[in-house]
Order: sequence, then C-alpha cells, then structure tokens
Amino acid sequence: MKKIGFLSFGHYRDVPGARVRTAGDSLRQSIELAVAAEQAGMDGAWFRVHHFDRSLGAPTALLAAAGARTSTIDLGTGVVDMRYENPLVMAENIASADLISEGRVQLGVSRGSPEPAIDGQAAFGLDKQPGERWDEVARGRAERFRQAVSGVPMAHSQRAATLDGPADLVVEPQSPGLDGRIWWGAGTIATGEWAAEEGYHLLSSTLLLGDDGRPFHVQQAEQIRRYRDRYAASGRTTGGLAAVTRPVFLITNDDDRRYFAAQDERGDGRGILDNAKAVSGPTIAGSLDHVADRLSADEAASEADYVLFALPSQLGVEYNTHLFENFVALARALGWK
Repeated sequence: MKKIGFLSFGHYRDVPGARVRTAGDSLRQSIELAVAAEQAGMDGAWFRVHHFDRSLGAPTALLAAAGARTSTIDLGTGVVDMRYENPLVMAENIASADLISEGRVQLGVSRGSPEPAIDGQAAFGLDKQPGERWDEVARGRAERFRQAVSGVPMAHSQRAATLDGPADLVVEPQSPGLDGRIWWGAGTIATGEWAAEEGYHLLSSTLLLGDDGRPFHVQQAEQIRRYRDRYAASGRTTGGLAAVTRPVFLITNDDDRRYFAAQDERGDGRGILDNAKAVSGPTIAGSLDHVADRLSADEAASEADYVLFALPSQLGVEYNTHLFENFVALARALGWK
C-alpha cells in the first residue's frame, strides 16, 4: 500500500476569472480542500511554503485550522524554509498544531528554494553570520527545532542558573511523536543521504540538481534507494519513508479536457539552477489507463512510500474535489490502495 496526498501552493491572484482572489480565500479554501481530500479517501493534505509571494507563507495557523476540521488525513508542509525560522518559536507553534490535529502533522523542512526577496531572512531578523553558509544555518536550526520538540531542555530556570546547572526547561507544549514525523526536502542525492544519516524522512524535490542526463524518475529512484541504504545503516528510528510529487491529471470530463488535455508531456524539463544542471519530471495527463501506464513505468513513484499530486488550487474547491476522486481511482487502479 502507498499513501497519496495533494501538494498545493495556495496561490491567489486578484485577476478576472480568478476563483482564489485573496489570501483569505486561499487559506479558507485550503482548509476546505483538506476536508474534501479526507472525504474522498486521500491520505495527505500538504502545503507549499513561500515568503514574499502571493501564496502560503505561514503554515502553522493553516495546519491547526485544518486539523480542527479533519480527523484522519495527514497535514504536511513541503517545505518550511529554515532560513526564515526561529527554531524555538517554531517548536511551540508546530507542536500546538500537532496537538490540535492529534498527531497528524507531517512537517517538511529544508534550506528552501530560491525566494523572491534577496534579503528576506535579514528582513525577518534571521540573517546568517559572516562566514556561514545557508545550508549549514538551515541544518543547524532544524536540529535545534528537533531537539526542542523531542523534549531536550532549552533554557535555565532561576534555580538551575543559581546552581550553575544545565538547562532544565523544555519548550512547551510538547507533542509526543512529532520528532518522528519530520521530512527533509532534498534536491540532490547527497542531501538525501545526509537526511538518512540524520534520521529524517525523505521529501524528494520536484527538481533534482546534478542532472546526469538520465530520465528524472530514474535519477530520483536512485536518490530514494541510496537514502534507504544509508538510513538502514544509520541506526536511526525517526525516519525511513520517502515521498515524491507528480503533476498528474486524469481526463474524465469536459473541464479536465479544457484545462489539461494539451498538458501531457513526454520529456523532462532541463535547465540551470544555482549554477548546477537541473532536471524535473513531465506533467502527465490523459485517460485512466494512459496515466496508470505512465506511473507504472515511473521508477521513483514505484519506490516511494508517499506520492503527492500537484494541485491546481486556483481552480477552486469544487473542481479540485473532482480531482481528488480521480486521484483515488488512479491509486486503486495502480494497486496503491
């Protein structure tokens, strides 16, 4: 069995014909999408996080609100950019959301992807120090967050300070098990191996750096296998799962045909990002049999424990509820559910 979910950017634009015009529209509809996905039989509602953009920038309130409206579905992020986070504030907030949902948060974190602002972290008061690299800073903040939600004392009480003792105060609230539901967003094979050694689950990026010319799904499958090998050797117990994202659309009615009939792609996307060769996978669109055949041949989707479907959230709740039904039908056809 394989879990399936959606991954939404939550974009909003005040343009003619828009169904998601404002930030309030996006947040409220995101909650309704989580409810609809649960009712359709999906396993996860995951949300992208981007700053200084008309999309979902602050996930904690959304996760908490969706957690209060649902009862079984996972509530995930893909991903929280740790360059923008105070680890202890984040620990309080995410643990609170996790308690509201009764332990259903699946928290994706990483260094993050390029953001619109070139000085966004400094504007948040969270800039790096001279000589530091952002990947080191993000990993350090993530580890401090993970320690905090694991119950490691972070501060001194008056008594401990008087006795010159170790820190004795933990961040509250604590949500048991949260430390075992943290995913690292990895865009390279090496980062996936590092995530395994550190005991994170693997949230494989929609774009891989270090493109060697092979198909995207083949390179991604190798990332997953090497992650699993390194995790098995690590002795860790808080990770071990791998997730991938796919832009997939079944054509079952006239609206599907109008939106996606021309979107089916055979080749991967290739380019340069951060001065490295990059590759991403194709959009798949067509009949149930066509899409199922394409995904059956997708090595990474076959390897993964969790497949997330990229969601066109700007098309509104009603249309996306129809997509959820299609995704569940596809999962059954593939033997995933």
